[in-house]
Amino acid sequence: MTGQLDPVAALLIGLLGAGHCIAMCGGVAAAFSMAIPQSQRRWQWLYLLGYNAGRIGSYALAGALVGGVFAGLADISLGKQGLLWLRLLAGLMMVLLGLYLARWWNGLLALERLGNGLWRHIKPLAGCFVPFRHPLAALPFGMIWGWLPCGLVYSALTWSAVSGGAAEGALVMALFGLGTLPTLLALGGLAGSLRHWLNHAGFRRASGILLICYGLFSLYQALSLLS
Repeated sequence: MTGQLDPVAALLIGLLGAGHCIAMCGGVAAAFSMAIPQSQRRWQWLYLLGYNAGRIGSYALAGALVGGVFAGLADISLGKQGLLWLRLLAGLMMVLLGLYLARWWNGLLALERLGNGLWRHIKPLAGCFVPFRHPLAALPFGMIWGWLPCGLVYSALTWSAVSGGAAEGALVMALFGLGTLPTLLALGGLAGSLRHWLNHAGFRRASGILLICYGLFSLYQALSLLS
């Protein structure tokens, strides 16, 4: 039962984290738009699909790595008890993410800074693909930006860690990526009114409360199994 909730949790994080996506990826959207040749603007949606396919592919790869590593550790030493403790961590991360999205607590910013060291080495690679010469060039560009340090992504990865394997971890993160898709398409200019609504304070607070409730439910489940 609990394993079936992992993809649902990741999808929820992606869907409800819209306000954070807008704040984090606004600059990426601007750079992306400028990289599309003026003569190709009518095909903007193809570039957007390529970018988002690459981004979601990177999420799935990260999920497979995390899910596979933690499943292996569980088989070797942690056992089911260890995975339950990881599930507690995943539930706690969702509660903290909810507080962050509602702008009641900003502690996840410190977590995002942990990935800056690696990101400094990866980010320059994106320049190799701009300006775009073809919609397919947006695919590797998106794959690189999929590694942008993000508390939202890190929260979803905790659910990959308890998913039970590499394939399951990849599925969790792919669903997370699909959950973020409406927001990223809006940032790409396909739905300006949707972008305004997703960044509304009321939506952010409602999203935060839903994630907090889901996180508390997950914590209750894990504690029940541990006891």
